[in-house]
Amino acid sequence: MKISIIKNTLSHAIGKPLAMLTLLAMSGNTWADATEEFNDLLNSHWQEAKKEKIFFRTDPDAWKPQGKLADFSPQGFERREAFNQTMLNKLAQIDVEQLSTDEQVSYRLFKYERETEAKSYEFQDRYFPINFLSGWHTYFAEAPANMAFLTAQDYDQYLISLEDYPRFNQENIDLLAQGVKTGFVQHCETFKHYQQTITAHIVENPKDSALYEPFTRFPAQFTKKQKQRYASKGAELIKNAVVPAYVHFNDYFVNDYMPHCRQEPGISSVKGGADYYAYTANYYTTTDLTPKQIHQLGLDEVERISQEMHEIIQQVGFKGSYAEFLQFLATDPRFYAQDRQDVMEKTAFITQKMYGKLPSFFATLPRNTFTIKGSATRGAFYMPPPDNRTPGTYFLTSDPAQQPLYNLEALSLHEAVPGHHLQNAIAMELDVPEFRRTLNHSAFSEGWGLYSERLGKEAGFYQDPYSDFGRLGYEMWRAVRLVVDTGIHAFGWSRQQAIDYLGSRTALTEKATADQIDRYISWPGQALSYKIGELKIRELRSKAEASLKEKFDIRQFHDVIIGQGSLPMAVLEDSVNQWIETQLKHDE
Repeated sequence: MKISIIKNTLSHAIGKPLAMLTLLAMSGNTWADATEEFNDLLNSHWQEAKKEKIFFRTDPDAWKPQGKLADFSPQGFERREAFNQTMLNKLAQIDVEQLSTDEQVSYRLFKYERETEAKSYEFQDRYFPINFLSGWHTYFAEAPANMAFLTAQDYDQYLISLEDYPRFNQENIDLLAQGVKTGFVQHCETFKHYQQTITAHIVENPKDSALYEPFTRFPAQFTKKQKQRYASKGAELIKNAVVPAYVHFNDYFVNDYMPHCRQEPGISSVKGGADYYAYTANYYTTTDLTPKQIHQLGLDEVERISQEMHEIIQQVGFKGSYAEFLQFLATDPRFYAQDRQDVMEKTAFITQKMYGKLPSFFATLPRNTFTIKGSATRGAFYMPPPDNRTPGTYFLTSDPAQQPLYNLEALSLHEAVPGHHLQNAIAMELDVPEFRRTLNHSAFSEGWGLYSERLGKEAGFYQDPYSDFGRLGYEMWRAVRLVVDTGIHAFGWSRQQAIDYLGSRTALTEKATADQIDRYISWPGQALSYKIGELKIRELRSKAEASLKEKFDIRQFHDVIIGQGSLPMAVLEDSVNQWIETQLKHDE
């Protein structure tokens, strides 16, 4: 299947492709009126989003408890749905052709997001506030350690969050209960150990809670009295409000939720589940690819990558089968660091080495930085900062046994630079409407992360063939996701069938393989975004190189890709096409 199959009806979201939009000759007042009307609409929406504490399609890892928490009651959903429809109605009254070219991009994006949000109210996303990796309770507990606590207001807002948590917790439990009534619940086998993510935060001493962390690092300018007051109040709220809420959630989960867990792994086994999966596939890939098309695309990619991996096995002179080579990688001491400090030092060296190469591949670089923490509780990931007062954070496990060195280059390029940190930091510093700085289309961000792994070859990484095999292993992992995610949720695959398929094609440990499959079972569609997004970016680069030939500038191309914030695939494609046309006209 050709990569060019990746399309999206978004091309027609405002009636014509972006590249074909032309500005009409109109009076200055009419033009100004349209711009003012559109900006007022965007501002109205942003103010409401800040009030609601819900920013549609943002990175969940960016969520931070600051003040009163979001309202997840039925009334809250109804209120947001009505407001979103009001935005769509007002948006329809604006003549897009009166807007500037940049404003048209924002219009198109805003319309797409509001239409997608409207569709989300028709489906069952709200019944899954927990998945194998996380949930509202883990985000709440883990976020404070990565927040800026620099002023008294920061602490005041945090205390409000702690006090409000029982209400927030109950509303999320109520959503789980609604899922129980409709059958939209998590799979039994996948969630058999999930209780541990709850009980980990049920502590006798509030100072042992992860939520107490901000009270261990007060700003230097705080008086002793301030420190004592905030620490005392924080401990009181954790003990009397937060921990009892976790106890309540644990009781509900054990006694009411798990007895009704889903017997089959695929969401299509539930009435209405097939439609829900089609919705999630569209949501996470921002394309109209069907599960069947995605499945075949995955099979094709698995075959291609397998050939490249076998070439490296031959290159290093290994005598044995593919499975035996994977076992060799998993057990030979040369592929593992000496200790945790060694893992962190090697990680820092890789990211710093890439930092020095960024100007060769990017014309625009961000001001904000990132830090590295070897304490990941759910695999490696990047946590963007809530604002530019703190750095982004690249989390990974520093346990040498869990972090083979042959994967470390690809992993670090994906999560830090030029991957998630670079893309997020640039987006946060753009001079665009606020909603565009926080957007996070999974296909765009994860596709960029996977593309960044491959970009490392051009930057001089993967000189060790084993490291290059590790890169291919990560790419294989993302290709397999297309096969197993659709296999599970659209074609009736069993959990074991998916485990066997993933395990036979990657170097993941047995536990890691099972954990990954449980992730896909519990989070339908999200795993599709990585490969779909990467394939589109590679396709667009190939088109630009073929069209511009010796005029192709990799720095400008990358600025076009990540220099406008997160974009759906169709808008990204139109942006690149427009850039190509501009370059060709300039040459003429």
